[in-house]
Amino acid sequence: MPAASPSTARAINDRLALRLLQQEGPLTAGQLKQLTGLSRPTVADLVERLADAGLITVVGEAGEQRRGPNARLYGIVADRAHLAALDVRTEGVSVAVSDLVGTVLAEASVPIGDDTGTGPAVERAVALVERAVKEAGADRLHTVGIGAPGLIDPASGELRDSSGLPQWHRGLVATLQERFPEARVSVENETNLAALAEQRDGAARDRATFVLLWLGHGTGAAVVLDGALRRGASGGTGEIGFLPVPGTTGLPSATDCAGGFHSLAGSAAITRLAAEHGLTAEDAHAPAAARLVGEAAAHAGEARPFLDALADRIALGVASVVAVLDPGCVVLGGEVGQAGGPLLAALVEERVRRMSPLPVAVRPSTLGGTAVLRGALLTARDRAQEVLFAPPGR
Repeated sequence: MPAASPSTARAINDRLALRLLQQEGPLTAGQLKQLTGLSRPTVADLVERLADAGLITVVGEAGEQRRGPNARLYGIVADRAHLAALDVRTEGVSVAVSDLVGTVLAEASVPIGDDTGTGPAVERAVALVERAVKEAGADRLHTVGIGAPGLIDPASGELRDSSGLPQWHRGLVATLQERFPEARVSVENETNLAALAEQRDGAARDRATFVLLWLGHGTGAAVVLDGALRRGASGGTGEIGFLPVPGTTGLPSATDCAGGFHSLAGSAAITRLAAEHGLTAEDAHAPAAARLVGEAAAHAGEARPFLDALADRIALGVASVVAVLDPGCVVLGGEVGQAGGPLLAALVEERVRRMSPLPVAVRPSTLGGTAVLRGALLTARDRAQEVLFAPPGR
């Protein structure tokens, strides 16, 4: 294999150094030398090159006893670009604005009712983003990452029409691109983003292969095999709400997941199940379901029948996933998965072990409902850095 050209070698070294600065924080030239294995002159050259390009700068000194060039701490220029992440739900939007290294500078959310028209809903969501950008002190956005329910076309990367989802979801993506013409706007399925966040910062940090089962207002699944997110031929991998399961009153259809796994494990179904066991909440939305599950897990003695019945239901979906994919690990995500904690996860794991010969660890989410926004922000950061850290002229 031919040796890399000097320019290619420099580009590789630069990207390596920038990634280390992102992962480890500010470093001295000596620390970069140690971590990269490069020679001192090579590190000195790359530090000068990256500083001249405006990508890194001196942010302090290492240790009170050290002075001079060797003690300088270099860090990524965080305000070189600003990013936005959106978690778009059927009932509202949450947004976070961060700098290039991922430090969140502003967060906000707004509810959007079912009776809100498409135009007003889009305007309300975009105005929220604009306010957050202003609060963060940013004059423009470099990259916007959006997490939304529904199918993402793997060819175009666009949100496909899906039954049951508000029309304003599709309009929001186009309007954001119009309002922030310099930004790179991308959309991803919310459950896939939650899985990315759990893999980077949550319950699946030690797993290259796992499945995230989203339990919130609706149900979904994300599949990560050998470190790669799998979307499927049409972008529909993980549409587990349509999975036919026993215990429902019918079968799902191509346009309605009623009768599928959603009818057993969606928030409305969980709330009804809780009521059958004497536990009630004010409404059937995911926060209420999560609150019921959380309270039951905290008082497991008297609420154990409800938790057992819920674990029976969830185990049907988990066992189906295990039989097909053998992931070795399933994370119970979303607000409900997090609320159930280790107890609900253990109950589900116990049932799946009786139903399948394949070993599987069932874990509760550590990020819960915040995982989608976190995943959208991580994706936006990765894409922005891919562009900004690219070799000149690429």
